[in-house]
Amino acid sequence: MAKQTMGKDQNGVFHPGKGKPSGINKEEGLGIQATPPEKMNEYIEISEKYTIGEDELDPSVPVRHPNRNTSKGEDRYKGKENEEESNKSNNQTFDEDRTPTQPEQLPGVLTRERFKELADYKADCCISIYLGAHAAGVEVNEHFDPINFKNQLQEATRRLGEKGYDQGQIQRLLEPGFDLVRDNDFWTELSPGFAVFIADGFFKYIKMPVAPVTEELVIEPSFYVTPLIPLMTSKEYFYLLVISKQCAKLFKADAWGMQPVPVEVPQSIEEVKRVSGLDATTFRSGSSGSRGPRMSQEGVYHGTGGGNPDGKDNMLVYFEAVDDILWEKIFNKENAPLVLAGVEYILPIYRSACDYHNLWPEVLTGNRDTQETQSLYKDAMEIMKPYFEQRVNKALEVYANNSATGLTSSIAADVIPAAFYSQVSHLFVAKGEKIWGTFDEMANELVFHDTPDEGGEDLIDHAVEKTLANGGEVFLLEKEKMPADCQIAALMRY
Repeated sequence: MAKQTMGKDQNGVFHPGKGKPSGINKEEGLGIQATPPEKMNEYIEISEKYTIGEDELDPSVPVRHPNRNTSKGEDRYKGKENEEESNKSNNQTFDEDRTPTQPEQLPGVLTRERFKELADYKADCCISIYLGAHAAGVEVNEHFDPINFKNQLQEATRRLGEKGYDQGQIQRLLEPGFDLVRDNDFWTELSPGFAVFIADGFFKYIKMPVAPVTEELVIEPSFYVTPLIPLMTSKEYFYLLVISKQCAKLFKADAWGMQPVPVEVPQSIEEVKRVSGLDATTFRSGSSGSRGPRMSQEGVYHGTGGGNPDGKDNMLVYFEAVDDILWEKIFNKENAPLVLAGVEYILPIYRSACDYHNLWPEVLTGNRDTQETQSLYKDAMEIMKPYFEQRVNKALEVYANNSATGLTSSIAADVIPAAFYSQVSHLFVAKGEKIWGTFDEMANELVFHDTPDEGGEDLIDHAVEKTLANGGEVFLLEKEKMPADCQIAALMRY
């Protein structure tokens, strides 16, 4: 056992340990109590009893081990309110030191303003993660998506450690992500793609309507936003009408999916007659606008015969009724294409009834009444592919027509500075490509790096941001569709 000693002052008087009477050895005249002489003699006798020599403690004196918990058992006897107060104090200190960042969902289709907000965000560490995702199927049952996301967070942990971030910083950045991994309900309602953006005090995500070209994890001083271009620049959409003798359903579709349009239309000629109360007069004669009654080739107004409900005239009356309602509710203010889907012999009858000016020339034939929406959308996109490609095809044509004028370039050293200086009107980027380096806009100095480990950033991503911020258009293309054999190309304003 280590020797314990008691201190003495210069007069040879031992000082009692902590917790002894507070008046001992204090002088008079200082406003505090002095020790009476008779008490001083008692303390001298006690100190001689428990010491050997002048200042060595007698070995027989029991002494508590210095590591012993002197407050052991106190919690049993203290009031419960004491314990709660202590815990509350600890929790308050923790909350004051670190407030957890709450995840925020961004819209699946971005406005330019929202895109710019992400693109302009700057911090010491900005983490961008792009993953494919699943809304149903075995991947959901096997928790494929949360496992994949967790693996990306672990990879981010490793990379941040290599960059010199301490464990506390890494935990603060990635903790909202790991919390999201444990939220089972979240992973049952995903879209084909999933994008996450993380910085200190910043955690936002997008359920992307399309899967990213490649799954990526990027750590830079700004967010990697090039894969979001389709969410912002693709504005085309069209309508699809499934029509038959006993069915009329309208859908609205864009580059990412298709949804039913909530408009009530009659589902048969019998319903038309029942609702209108007309059996011997034309339905269309009572509709709004300049439309008047139509006459068949036989000189009979449509709807005048009670006859066979499957007859051509009765179908035409039904289709006219459907078309009138769609015109009034939807198409009088529209210019998007309308695709027809139905049995082949019925579609020409509807065309003759339809007054909408933008009927798509190609149709979907066959019985489509009960076809599942996603399957129907897939078939429609096959015939609408030229519609969605017309904008990029026109831009590529303009690029080709100006290739000999000096207004085009497929050299990164020319295109990247031009994007910063508002010269680019149309930017073409190969999907999944990156060019690492730095560009000093003030000094007009461009430096290329071979790898991302040399301290640079993705210059293609910055060119995309600048082009869009300056009012230009950006097209994300497959490598074989690029206007030249290159990673990036541009059509210049001047």
